[in-house]
Amino acid sequence: MSDPLLAASVRYAADGAVEILDRRVYPFEVSWVRCATSEDVAVAIERMVTQSSGPLFAATAGLVLAARQARRDGPEQAAARLRSAGARLVATRPTNNHIRDAVHAVLSAALGGDPLAGDALVAAVEAAARAHEDGYLARSAALGAHAATLLDDGSRVLTHCWADAYLIATVRAAEAAGKRLEFVCTETRPYLQGARLTAATLVEMGYRPTLITDGMVAAVLADGLADVALTAADRVTLDGHVINKVGTLGVALAARAFGVPFHALVDAPDPQAPTAADVVIERRDGDDVLHALGVRTAAEGVTGYYPAFDVTPPHLVTRIVTERGIHLPNDVKESL
Repeated sequence: MSDPLLAASVRYAADGAVEILDRRVYPFEVSWVRCATSEDVAVAIERMVTQSSGPLFAATAGLVLAARQARRDGPEQAAARLRSAGARLVATRPTNNHIRDAVHAVLSAALGGDPLAGDALVAAVEAAARAHEDGYLARSAALGAHAATLLDDGSRVLTHCWADAYLIATVRAAEAAGKRLEFVCTETRPYLQGARLTAATLVEMGYRPTLITDGMVAAVLADGLADVALTAADRVTLDGHVINKVGTLGVALAARAFGVPFHALVDAPDPQAPTAADVVIERRDGDDVLHALGVRTAAEGVTGYYPAFDVTPPHLVTRIVTERGIHLPNDVKESL
C-alpha cells in the first residue's frame, strides 16, 4: 500500500532547497512552497503552510538548511547560527511541542560533542534530523497499534481536525487486524483541516468518510451515528489534560453526555508540562474566523476571535494512547 501524500509533505529539492506541501490549498491543489533558508521555513510554519506533525519535519529540514547556510562559518559561529535558527523555529507555534522537541534533539546530537563546522556539521545535522524523523514515525506506528485495539470491527469513528501520522498508523493497524472502520469527520473551522486533510486522506486510503460541520457533533452522537471519538493531541500534560485543536473540548463534552468513549492520541505526555497552566495556548489572528478558504463570510464590522487550541480536562477523557500503551488520563505520566 502506498503512503498517502500527506504522509510525506516535506521534501528536499534537487538544488538543496526544502519544499513543503501547502496544506492550506490541498487537496484542491497539490502545491509546494519552496524554502531556501531556515527563515523561509519558519515563515511557512507561521502561515499555516504545514500543520499537525508537518511542522516537526519542516523544523528538522529548517535546521538542515541552517547548517548548510553555516557551512563556511567557524565552529562557534556555526553553532550560534544553528541555535538562533532553532529558537526562531520553536517560536513559530508554541502549543504543540513537536518543534521544540525536534530542535532540541537535533541540536543536542549535532552540537553535543566535539565542535563541528563545514561539511562535518552539515552531515551531523542531516543524520540527527533523519534519526528524529524516523523515531517519530516509529512512535506513531506503535501508538497506532495500541489505538487500533480500542476499535471494534465496524466501529464508526468520529474524528476532529487532522491527526496526521497517528491516524494513518491507527487505520493501518486496524486493517492489519482485519478490522474495517467507518469515519465521521468534522470540517474543523476555520482552516477546514478535517474536510480537506482528514477526509481526503481517508478517501486516498480507500474509505468513504462522512463530513459534518463542527456544530453537528452533539446531534450526530445523540443520533447514535458514531461509536467512538478519536482525536490527536497537540500536547498532553502530566496530569492528563488534553490540548488539541479548538473544538476538541466540545467533542469530549458531547461524547460524555451521550456515553461515547473519547480517546486522545499522543506519542508521550510532555514532561515539561505538569499542568495545563504550563502550556501556552496559541491565539491566532481573529480575521481567520471571518473567512473560509479565502472568502469572507462575515459582514464588515464583525470582529473574529480565534484561540487555535482548547484544553480538555482529564475527567472527560476515556483513554490516552501513547507509544507505550493505553492509559487512564490520571495515570498517563507513568508512561514516561
